[in-house]
Amino acid sequence: MMPSARESLLDAAFAALARRSWSTVRMVDVAAAAGVSRQTLYNEFGSKDGLARALVRREADGYLAGVERAFAAGPGEPGERLVAVAEWTVSAARDNPLVRAMLTGCWSERLPAPPLRAVLSGTAVPAQRRADGPLPAPEDFVNHVRERAAAGKGDTADLARSAELAVRLALSCLAAPAGEGGVGELVRSALEHRSPA
Repeated sequence: MMPSARESLLDAAFAALARRSWSTVRMVDVAAAAGVSRQTLYNEFGSKDGLARALVRREADGYLAGVERAFAAGPGEPGERLVAVAEWTVSAARDNPLVRAMLTGCWSERLPAPPLRAVLSGTAVPAQRRADGPLPAPEDFVNHVRERAAAGKGDTADLARSAELAVRLALSCLAAPAGEGGVGELVRSALEHRSPA
């Protein structure tokens, strides 16, 4: 299946961002790399800011889809699902600078200017409107994981607290990588020794 012009443009923008800072990425180059006209790019996103917002939104959605996969994976113990969420968090942030910035709130000068939380746009471009509105902040991702864990079975309050602990440990491993055993062993150990509230 061939990707849509929108997905091709987002892929081209992400590839350009991997090679140079966002401030030097040119719309004409993104359009050419996607194999579409510059007018198509502007019709789809409205502006370079609109493209940046849509790119950040797509990467946020990709991270959250990975969280869902980790929670849905197999019939294992809830703790192992939380380990999977923590490992996914570290992996996604290590491999994707936009995910890392969204999860930590630390935006480098190479990335689109934060906080990218503008009010609704007046543009009539439908794709632009879909990218408008608040984009997730670090606490929104933590809350999402807590709420997703609480949607499961069992002691939901305890599971929600454990989920928050797991994701916060994963986020700490972005600044100070875990040693032997990685984030998975760190989370397992913390969950095993956590005293009930």
